[in-house]
Amino acid sequence: MSAGIHRQTVDEILRTIQQADREVLDAVAAAGPAVARFVTAVEETFIAGGRLIYLGAGTSGRLGVLDASEIPPTFQLPPGRIIGIIAGGDGALRVSSEGKEDDPRGAVEALSALGLSRMDTVLGIAAGGTTPYVLGALAFAKSIANPPLTGMLSCAPISTPPHCDHLIVAATGPEVVTGSTRMKAGTATKLILNQISTTLMIRSGRVYENLMVDVKATNEKLRDRAARIVGILTGLDRGAALAKVDEAGGSVKLAVVMARKGVSAVEAQTLLNHAGGHLYKILG
Repeated sequence: MSAGIHRQTVDEILRTIQQADREVLDAVAAAGPAVARFVTAVEETFIAGGRLIYLGAGTSGRLGVLDASEIPPTFQLPPGRIIGIIAGGDGALRVSSEGKEDDPRGAVEALSALGLSRMDTVLGIAAGGTTPYVLGALAFAKSIANPPLTGMLSCAPISTPPHCDHLIVAATGPEVVTGSTRMKAGTATKLILNQISTTLMIRSGRVYENLMVDVKATNEKLRDRAARIVGILTGLDRGAALAKVDEAGGSVKLAVVMARKGVSAVEAQTLLNHAGGHLYKILG
């Protein structure tokens, strides 16, 4: 499809890339059942306070760090609950250190520092499914007492590697530029990591209807967003919604329960505690 791409015009190159990108969605959809099994396996321990650790080299590692870093500001998840580890450390986010991917012991120090337990999950990310850094990390994770759940996300068809409890394969096929896994494989990886983390956030009560109800009004932009969410869920006008957000100390959930149930902040917090933070258990 792309063997003669160097002879194509700009428009033709872009169409070739776009045609290839259409294959990504099919590959991600085909991986859906495996993603669902993985999230289901992770859900109980994660909601109970366990951690999800992404781990990879190069593009795979960068995408894991990206997803982990976006969750706290989006859903007010405490830092350290979803963690991204990249071969070569944080410096590799900007400056390539691809040689680090060949060290099967390369992640041992970072994983040891986390004090892993059965409450945690380690998801190795490797586009080709053979990265020694990732495979070695899974082996180390399974070698400790009370080991964590482990998984592997690959964009190439592989057999389940040793020390891997859950294999997710999004078989994206050849890249437009051969071997450039930052393209289709990277896109598929980003989509699947979005699905995993967002589903966990929804299942842990950080979304009600389709709204980010755990947002905290810590600046003017977020105060405005909080008021809009409170208005949608309570019917309050903007001024009343802002006042309720302020009365709730910036907490959307607290403001919604206070308004809908006609209770004080203390009473609303008690209701939320009993409901495990799930608004639907209070509001229906």
